Amino acid sequence: MCRPRYCCLTWRRLIRSCSQTRNVTEAEMVDAGLQRRVEALLQEADVTLGGDRPQDIHIQDPRFHARVLAQGSLGLGESYMDGWWQARSLDAFLFHLLKANLDERVHGTGELWDALRAKLFNLQSGQGGFEVAKRHYDLGNDLYQAMLGKRLVYSCGYWRNAYDLDTAQEAKLDLICRKLRLSPGMRVLDIGCGWGEALKFAAERYGVRGVGITISQEQAVFASQLCEGLPVDIRLQDYRELDEPFDAILSVGMFEHVGVKNYRTYFEVARRCLPDNGLFLLHAIGTNVSRDHTDPWIGKYIFPNSMLPSAVQITAAMERLFVLEDWHNFGTDYDLTLQAWRRNVEAAWDRLDERYDERFRRMWRFYLAASMATFRARHSQLWQLVLSPQGVAGGYIAPR
Repeated sequence: MCRPRYCCLTWRRLIRSCSQTRNVTEAEMVDAGLQRRVEALLQEADVTLGGDRPQDIHIQDPRFHARVLAQGSLGLGESYMDGWWQARSLDAFLFHLLKANLDERVHGTGELWDALRAKLFNLQSGQGGFEVAKRHYDLGNDLYQAMLGKRLVYSCGYWRNAYDLDTAQEAKLDLICRKLRLSPGMRVLDIGCGWGEALKFAAERYGVRGVGITISQEQAVFASQLCEGLPVDIRLQDYRELDEPFDAILSVGMFEHVGVKNYRTYFEVARRCLPDNGLFLLHAIGTNVSRDHTDPWIGKYIFPNSMLPSAVQITAAMERLFVLEDWHNFGTDYDLTLQAWRRNVEAAWDRLDERYDERFRRMWRFYLAASMATFRARHSQLWQLVLSPQGVAGGYIAPR
């Protein structure tokens, strides 16, 4: 016969064992339910878990399903960075998600906080306006030199008659100069001048004098060296500080960091620096829907405190300040530009600094692929606007 104490211990162990088995089963049931939910959503996008088509994905960590459903795009991007899933074609997978509008149906709790912060605070004022320079543009010129090609132009190329990235970027720079009707001796302002390529091109090809402003220390140093010997002044300066005359103004790929609370100020600055007969060219990524904050993953890892403007937001901000002379959309060219950047950087990883480790590479791949997908799905656009203070006498005929 069993001793009473021994029987009690045995019974307790049996109960504990049964309880643990039940809990594991419940956890497995929850996991299975989450997986079915993710599979059903992906099926709407024509994506299969474990499939062999370009858009299909393979899950390496079963925690993926709960993370994506709880955190939305942030969880999707971070789980890719952590190696929890793989895709044969990352951009094809993300394109299918966007075409099915799944980004509008799966939102993480963090996105609600981002939206609240954007409504309550001006995230692009004070030091917030400099955050994107510190965390993105100052990553290292070596990375951008490897990725961007012959010219360090970190914006969409113009592929209408181009056959590669370098010719597309040169075509874009020349298009800007022709739209602004630049001629020798003109004084030109570049708001957000990057590494100085646009002003260098305008000074060499069109004989202008220029001032370029940037909030990136790395860019300012590089641009000053690039434009050495040319009548170009590169400044580390916030656009809100500008108050001096120019014959023409351009701003390429900078407006995405201004923020909706500052759009009016931005256009007021441009207007006070431009004569009545001057032209202002704004080159910016735009979106189809008005928002006041960016995607949570993009905001955390790529462009902090950024946001894409809508057409309504732009036109409202420039009302009574400018006449809209031309609105040119060549957003599909950005897909081609991004593909070229990806080819360049993938070929360069092994010779770049070791600080760009595997997790950074996966982050960068997700960024480029997500950007391709949003332009391919036509959720994002690339706009060039030509604005004049009082309207061009006799009308403006836009070059293409």
